[in-house]
Amino acid sequence: MHTATPNSFSPERALNLGRQTLAIEAAAVDALKDRINGEFAEAVRLILGCKGRLIVSGMGKSGHIARKIAATMASTGTPAYFVHPAEASHGDLGMITRQDILLALSNSGESEELLRIVPAIKRQGARLIAMTGEPGSTLAREADIHLDAGVAQEACPHNLAPTASTTAALALGDALAVALLDARGFGPEDFARSHPGGSLGRRLLTHVRDVMRPADLVPVVPPDTPLGDAIVAMSRGGLGLVAISDPTGRAIGIFTDGDLRRAFEKRLDLHHGVIADFMNKSPHFIAPDQLAVEAVEMMERMRINGLLVALADGPLLGALNMHDLFSAKVI
Repeated sequence: MHTATPNSFSPERALNLGRQTLAIEAAAVDALKDRINGEFAEAVRLILGCKGRLIVSGMGKSGHIARKIAATMASTGTPAYFVHPAEASHGDLGMITRQDILLALSNSGESEELLRIVPAIKRQGARLIAMTGEPGSTLAREADIHLDAGVAQEACPHNLAPTASTTAALALGDALAVALLDARGFGPEDFARSHPGGSLGRRLLTHVRDVMRPADLVPVVPPDTPLGDAIVAMSRGGLGLVAISDPTGRAIGIFTDGDLRRAFEKRLDLHHGVIADFMNKSPHFIAPDQLAVEAVEMMERMRINGLLVALADGPLLGALNMHDLFSAKVI
């Protein structure tokens, strides 16, 4: 048995091969643009009309790509799952119904495991979309729709290891998924609903009303409150701010920790006067139904640490600060 021995390491050769690999794979993906044609559009139309699920299958490295395509489809509005072709011929074909569509990946188009299950798929009445690198292959000929993912060469120096071909197949699968999500009108909130456990879901599904302190927990004082009393109220509130409201409950000003520090820096007389003399008369508001990430954007852009929550010209509904957003893991 021949045992390969490593060549002496050459940093320059490693860099050249790395760059060459990226160039070959980039060219392979770029070449796919000319193959986004009527067959691609027909594949999108067929999957959109599917009353079952998209079953994605492939052997070896194509199987790994097929799993990723199935996962991308499922997370972007197209019900999909992966079926291993070898397992399919040993019972897993029962997962596939006549209302499903099989998306079969094989670079050669001659994968024995896939070809073995094609007759059974057709007998059930399920439709077949093939993604291969050989338009004249058996799998391509048997398919209802063929997507050409062929590449001029692999990035492997021996032109053997699946490299550029798997990259091209993955990119073509992504193109299919993006076209489908657009046709379905699949938006950011739909995406977040399929990712509720991650940071993306928290960012896209969390609204201001979910993280704000309600009005009864926000320190509020009238404009004629002595400054010292307002500072005590702010300290007890734990928000780093105190809201100043008129008799109708509408916030007409805000006084924050930052305002207090600036007053000290200017050596203002803090022992006399009322809060109306020191408050910011143009407080920033956000509505409760806005996304919490919008509150983050406002605070960062305006370089402030707190926001009052209210509808236009309405009473104060609450407030929030950066700590609330950190605690909710929005940021």
